[in-house]
Amino acid sequence: MKPIIGFAPDADPTTPGVLTDCQHLVPFEAGFKGAPAPVPAALAALAAPCRGAAVVTKLDGTRRVFAATQTHIYEATGSAWTDRSKPGGYTGSTESRWSICQFGDTTIFSNLVDPMQSSNAAAFADIAGAPRAKIVVSASNNFVIAFGTNEGTYGVSPDRWWCCAQSDQTNWTPSVATGATTGRLVAVEGAIQAALPLGDYVVAYKARGIFLGQFVGAAQGSWAWQAIRGAEAGAVGPEAVCDIGGVHFFASNDDFWLFDGTAPVSIGDGVVRRWWADNCSPTYRYRTSVSYDRRNSLVRVRYPSKNSTGALDRCLVYHTKRKAWGVDDMVVQAPLNYIAPGVAIDGLDSYAPTIDALPNVPVDSQFWMGGGETPAFFDASNQLQSLSGVCVDSSLTTGDIGDDDAVTMIERFRIRFTRNPATAEATGLRKWTEGEELVPDAMCALNDGKFDLQQSGRWHRVRVDMTGDHSETLYAPVLKVVGGR
Repeated sequence: MKPIIGFAPDADPTTPGVLTDCQHLVPFEAGFKGAPAPVPAALAALAAPCRGAAVVTKLDGTRRVFAATQTHIYEATGSAWTDRSKPGGYTGSTESRWSICQFGDTTIFSNLVDPMQSSNAAAFADIAGAPRAKIVVSASNNFVIAFGTNEGTYGVSPDRWWCCAQSDQTNWTPSVATGATTGRLVAVEGAIQAALPLGDYVVAYKARGIFLGQFVGAAQGSWAWQAIRGAEAGAVGPEAVCDIGGVHFFASNDDFWLFDGTAPVSIGDGVVRRWWADNCSPTYRYRTSVSYDRRNSLVRVRYPSKNSTGALDRCLVYHTKRKAWGVDDMVVQAPLNYIAPGVAIDGLDSYAPTIDALPNVPVDSQFWMGGGETPAFFDASNQLQSLSGVCVDSSLTTGDIGDDDAVTMIERFRIRFTRNPATAEATGLRKWTEGEELVPDAMCALNDGKFDLQQSGRWHRVRVDMTGDHSETLYAPVLKVVGGR
């Protein structure tokens, strides 16, 4: 039997174990499994589309859950969203997104259009003197750094960065004594697209360039920035970078990369790089959003399809340990690693009026546990959905099985399930030469651990459609030569 190596549409389709297509199928340490279905969290829908969300942790360990629309910032309180906006709310724009960071006990929001916002406990308020910024990050050595700014002294500066006074997010007046300062990143052309801390460093990404920032002391100008030489890689947009544990995963305009502070390394070349460029909207690619599910070692890359009008409707999934890819498409407004408050018996009625109507979620899922973290997202209805339900439907399609010089019959096809699906049905696809279009042929249900296809051709693929939770590690076709040339 052949180990399943995952979704690799750029690879030679005759590569043993390759998947040429799949849906709602994600890698895990031992193989592949059905992706968890979304389940509504016990929170009302937002009043408008979500433009940014985060769970932040204060110094005493308490958490706050935020979600923001174009004009308002909300905090989760019980099963409701409480408006924490400043009086009058915000203006934003049709394109504005909120960048969010936590600085000690202070939560900071910025969207480039409105004044930078901060909150320690209740409502947000303007940070007087702070630049309007596209991106804000909380850096080591107690600084907030803003990128892609707009303020009174320098105006609109897409390549400019500012940092506040050390340990004081309310003070942005340049001073050697406090460490507050500003500068530009000009060694590579273009605007700063994204930024994120990396250990004691901060990394700023342009479309085709990477800058590594290090605190060098107030007397030396506070922060020094080094352009990573030879790095043509960069981030495609402000949400296209995530930290996977001391390493950044990021999506560029034409590939996927890992960056550990030395040099970026391609992880998409020969696997999904070309497919990504062909299937992602060139108009809206900058909206790509990546997020890390630490518990399952999965990076979800949500992006607009080629026919999208801007919505994030497709999703590639990368397993950071197995270095394998899957697919889990759905429409997403904003991702969130949601930390639930936990559910006691008395609180079950917040999810459903009866036991039978409760979400189809295993009882040991993080969904029910206080402090349990689950990947989540806001859907097209502005509802927070937790990815913790039983897989509804999924599929996988093998690569090409056969030989140019022999006609074969695929008698049966077997998958080594480590957890059987509720139902499974296989469809045989065949062609006579490698360059032809595939033609559907035999179809049969799982029987005694196998699919009896009885299909003839020179090249075969098998698509398996499944329902319910499942996991698998290997597959094996049984071929019988019935002709040659």
